[in-house]
Amino acid sequence: MAKGEDVLRRKKNKENRKKLNRETSNVSARVASIIASKKRRQSGKRRMCQGMCFSLPSLDDPFNERNGKMEFQLKDKKKVVSARGNKKVVIKGKGGSNKEIFSKITGEKNSRDQINEKLMNSRSEMKKSISTNDNSRHKNTMAQLKERDCTSHENSDYPSKFFILCLNAIEKVLRHEGAYNVDNSLFVNPWGVEFLKCCSAGKDILETSGSSCTTEQIAWIVSFAADTIARKEKEGLLVNSPFLLFLVPSQEKAVKVRLLCKPLKDLGIHAVSLHPGASLDHQIHGLKSCEPEFLVSTPERLMELVSLKAIDISSVSFLVVDGLDCLAKEGCLSTLKCIRKSILGNPNTVVFNNFYTYDCVKAMQDVLSGSVSRLSSSDSIGSQSACVIQTVNVCSSQEEKHSKGIQVLSGAYDNQPCSGGCLKVLYIVENDSKSVNLVKSLKLNGYRTSTGCSQDISDVDNSLDLGCREKPVVCVIKAENISSTDLGIYETVILLDFTISIDNYVQILTRMARHTIHGVLYSFLTEEDAAVAGSVIKILEECGQAVPEALRCLHSK
Repeated sequence: MAKGEDVLRRKKNKENRKKLNRETSNVSARVASIIASKKRRQSGKRRMCQGMCFSLPSLDDPFNERNGKMEFQLKDKKKVVSARGNKKVVIKGKGGSNKEIFSKITGEKNSRDQINEKLMNSRSEMKKSISTNDNSRHKNTMAQLKERDCTSHENSDYPSKFFILCLNAIEKVLRHEGAYNVDNSLFVNPWGVEFLKCCSAGKDILETSGSSCTTEQIAWIVSFAADTIARKEKEGLLVNSPFLLFLVPSQEKAVKVRLLCKPLKDLGIHAVSLHPGASLDHQIHGLKSCEPEFLVSTPERLMELVSLKAIDISSVSFLVVDGLDCLAKEGCLSTLKCIRKSILGNPNTVVFNNFYTYDCVKAMQDVLSGSVSRLSSSDSIGSQSACVIQTVNVCSSQEEKHSKGIQVLSGAYDNQPCSGGCLKVLYIVENDSKSVNLVKSLKLNGYRTSTGCSQDISDVDNSLDLGCREKPVVCVIKAENISSTDLGIYETVILLDFTISIDNYVQILTRMARHTIHGVLYSFLTEEDAAVAGSVIKILEECGQAVPEALRCLHSK
């Protein structure tokens, strides 16, 4: 049935009105969205984000925060919060219990930084509770630390990522402050590579290049110490504070070392400097409020704080002594000895010194107790022969030289402690006839002898296992075999005949006692050796050692 004209007209007019309304509408987008929302609400179709909550509060949701939505059960999760470098603190929870754990730690809805701060506080409280309530387990852990010492790098041929991160952080700060040459890099440092090898082997280090450590050396030392802390914590070992003790001769040097340690604070390593420039009460209050991993201090101020029991240094694992000669000039060697006695065990030790008087050598013997590695970028005789005591005797005849040589050997044997290991002695004679006579004299005095090469001395340690006071094996070689002999294993060298050249004397002096600081070189001169007396005096003065008056008289003849 066809539609009437009236119906078609009304339909056409309606379409025209709609079209006109669309073209002339001045309603904004905001008003249009409100109108559309009202129409949806009236029709019963609401968006998820809109209100009109029709649910009631329940025991599970007393404040109706979920708007009636069900809480889905989640799988077990592990919340990992970075605590320090490679160390991670793991918090385990089931389902919605993670929120309860964080609410117990924070007490309110805190930010992520506040949560991390609370976790660090809980870690320090846990450390204190372990040290006070579980002494037996703490002793076992300390035994593991002392057994491993600072040798956690020995299984790796290259620096760890955290070590590189620490070194890079220090270099960025130095470049930003303009205190470091842009052409150089801390990573390209031959001294640092050798330092890392020595520390990885667990040996003490004697640095003889200069009296004070440089910026590059400080950066490598503190980065190695920070990496060692991170490695031990990653293995689950308890690291006591302070871990590193850096002794410096002045307030200025303490400030310098502290500034180089400051970039490591973002990586979880906190350093504190103690010096006479600040009041004692202020430093005591500061030490009570923190547990620094690194402690930079002058010896006098440190002993004051230790005597007041403001800080405990008995668990220090890494000791650095900077400028031992400056400490000697200021009369601090006795204080240094007291500090070393306050540290239990045998910490890895690094000593910087280039002045080797008798007092300095005795101080280093108190500080360095284990096997020593020598680092030096200087080729001078004084640097290469550091801590080797030269004793020159002027005799009137050959018989007097032999008798004094036996007396020297007896004195060295008597002064050797029972627990100090084997005494390795080397005699250097002119020819075979004198060697035969010397061997007979040594055997008459109860000494075992070895002639030829240094390999014969390899079983000395086994001979001393049965009786620690058994007399040592004495090796006797001819002067012509000096170059082919391993002089580095001998702590005592006795040069009976000074027929060798001065170059050979320097070779003996700079090659002997490479792994100890107890080396002694005895030499005997007669009037026939007056020609070399001047050269010997020059070497003694260059090494900073006393020149006997008899030697000066021999030179003046």
